[in-house]
Amino acid sequence: MLGAAHALPSLPRRVLVAGVSGAGKTTPCRRIAATASPRHTEIDRLFHGEGWSVRKEFEADVARFSAAPAWVTEWQYSSARRRLVDRADTLVWLDLPTPLVLARVIRRTVRRRVRREVLWNGNVEPGLWNAFLSPEGIVRWALRTRGKYRQAVPLLATTHPRLTVVRLRSQREVELWLGGPLAFAVKPR
Repeated sequence: MLGAAHALPSLPRRVLVAGVSGAGKTTPCRRIAATASPRHTEIDRLFHGEGWSVRKEFEADVARFSAAPAWVTEWQYSSARRRLVDRADTLVWLDLPTPLVLARVIRRTVRRRVRREVLWNGNVEPGLWNAFLSPEGIVRWALRTRGKYRQAVPLLATTHPRLTVVRLRSQREVELWLGGPLAFAVKPR
């Protein structure tokens, strides 16, 4: 597993960005796409249908875009994870501190709700009561799923040895990796 200061063994072409809700996956996806030229497919847009339902085309859409030679997306949704990791060459794990992630998910949720921002396929954030207190609310979800990544991602290093895994543990490391001179650099071994 690589950290922020490590050069990649090769130029990434099929990139996953992993992390809990609020870790900030979409922004690095966009920046990777701008830097390395793969197309960013926002997986939430493919997953969520009208009324927060799961789109019936989701798995076919994932199969279609992930068959391309270059792409970047968020690593989420159990029905897509295996297909994506089997096709990816790089996984960037945003393993950021819990207080930072919670602050981000709370700030984002409140902003979206107050502004009534339209998200994917006409959906808007449910009420704040739901977001904070419901067992399925986004804040509790972020806390509950944190341990899942700490188990799943290190396992990938053994089950998918050709997958380059980059673990970033702070926003500073994210910025260093994305924008520094080591970003996407290839150093001879």
